[in-house]
Amino acid sequence: MGDNIIVETRDLTKVYGDGAEVRALDGVNVRITQGEFVSVMGPSGSGKSTLLHLIGALDRPTSGQVIVAGQDLATVKNLDRFRSQTVGFVFQLHNLIPTLTALENIEIPLYEQRLSARKRRQRARELLELVGLGDRLRHLPSTLSGGERQRVATARSLANEPELVHWPTTAQ
Repeated sequence: MGDNIIVETRDLTKVYGDGAEVRALDGVNVRITQGEFVSVMGPSGSGKSTLLHLIGALDRPTSGQVIVAGQDLATVKNLDRFRSQTVGFVFQLHNLIPTLTALENIEIPLYEQRLSARKRRQRARELLELVGLGDRLRHLPSTLSGGERQRVATARSLANEPELVHWPTTAQ
């Protein structure tokens, strides 16, 4: 592996609670290079989800630094835009919009890029082909199996060609 670091945390700490303090993370240092596949494992309550939420810019640390794709998240002015352009999310419960087809669900993150309808549709079709659902593009989420919905969510997470893809933990 090269030294192209895509995620780095430095002395990352996250504390929850006003009265009874819960220290979810305490001085965590992580370094992930581009192209690496990393699993975060541990027992329930060990801070896995907290770490992933901080790396995905869904929450702010109590102290320490999170650097993603060379950007210190503490200095990023528009975290919504950063997330949409840099991080691809695959949510545990898919978060597909039930009234939109598989193709339309994948097109959603592409609106931020101001692509033409034709380019959005083309990119979404390519991604559905990639995940083996080229024949299901006009299906609503309710007509897809759980595995197919997960593949649509995966394809959607790749739509903007993110630097980082954030998968959920399977155990809560």
